[in-house]
Amino acid sequence: MTEKNFPLDEKTLREVIKKYPTPFHLYDEKKIRENFRRLRETFSWAAEFREYFAVKATPNPAIVKILAEDGAGTDCSSLAELMISEMAGVTGEKIMLTSNDTPADEFQKAISLGAIINLDDITHIEFLEKNAGLPKILSFRYNPADIMNNGNDIIGRPAEAKYGLTRQQIFDAYKISQSKGVKRFGLHTMIASNERETETFLYTAQIMFELAVEIKNQLGINLEFVNLGGGFGIPYRPEENPVDYKAIGAGIFELYKKILVPNGLEKIRIATESGRAITGDAGWLVSTVIHEKNTYKNYIGLDSCMANLMRPALYGAYHHITILGKENFDCEKIYDVTGSLCENNDKFAINRKLPKIDIGDILIIHDTGAHGHAMGFNYNGKLRSAELLLRENGEIELIRRAETLDDYFATLKF
Repeated sequence: MTEKNFPLDEKTLREVIKKYPTPFHLYDEKKIRENFRRLRETFSWAAEFREYFAVKATPNPAIVKILAEDGAGTDCSSLAELMISEMAGVTGEKIMLTSNDTPADEFQKAISLGAIINLDDITHIEFLEKNAGLPKILSFRYNPADIMNNGNDIIGRPAEAKYGLTRQQIFDAYKISQSKGVKRFGLHTMIASNERETETFLYTAQIMFELAVEIKNQLGINLEFVNLGGGFGIPYRPEENPVDYKAIGAGIFELYKKILVPNGLEKIRIATESGRAITGDAGWLVSTVIHEKNTYKNYIGLDSCMANLMRPALYGAYHHITILGKENFDCEKIYDVTGSLCENNDKFAINRKLPKIDIGDILIIHDTGAHGHAMGFNYNGKLRSAELLLRENGEIELIRRAETLDDYFATLKF
């Protein structure tokens, strides 16, 4: 079981709302730091460990800076994410650009920052060389095909995913890069997302460690790092259990000693690229009830919509909901909790048992700290909300203002 708590009491939150009207996302600095340090401790046995925070989860330089202060790097997949890293003071090999149908300007920016380039396809070697030049260190993303036949709910079966190189392409890619003078290499994979089962992470480590040994034996390459990807999930539902980080850390350590150490790879750096595990349960979407509709079902309409939180509509994802001041009330009513988009799937919850809700109530939607605000959009001309940060000293800081109609119309030529 997982308790669903909110870091502010009712009085404080109502004072915040007076200054920053709903809807907004609120992040908890203390929780973010705790989550990162837990992950770092999981791999404390490694000769070296680095977390490349997945900027796409919460692309705000204030969040990236918090993590950088504790030693995290960044995993980037766009020009904007590279620039956010730079704004937050993260440069050099603390940045990894994980390529994905990457345009030239993104490669060029990554090279200028001294970032590690993690290529997604063998043809990108030539494209990178032509458009930006080859970096000092290259990594390749491995797609292990059908080793996970059932796949993962978000990424799916690896063989059907657009990401990564085949096994043969991995070896060919290193050979091509060696012939072009590249001498430093890493290896990467990412085969699951929002996963909570220990076995998935141990299986991933085993595959990658064995592949690292084969690369050494066949090509004479001593990889500098193995990036096991991210994918650490969070318990979105109260009845779910969290990831067992101690079991994962201990299990991967045993594989490290069994596979890498006997083959002279004991100095290899272990890396991850988590997002959700660090910021997911450290964020909340705060919204106000503006309408109640009773037809064939009971609907509660909020001042937010799927433009503020897309996951329920996109994945059918569950996000826990509490009502400010009614946290301990009986759940006596069944509601669909909706937004105002002209889309029937613009719903935060369907057939959800909740306390009786009144217009003006404040709803708190939990676990929105990753892939929440980040996935916002402007369909129907809806405006993306503000982002607030609860500092460790208790102060509330505005780290992104809400969009205005001037912002929305700024790009139009009419």
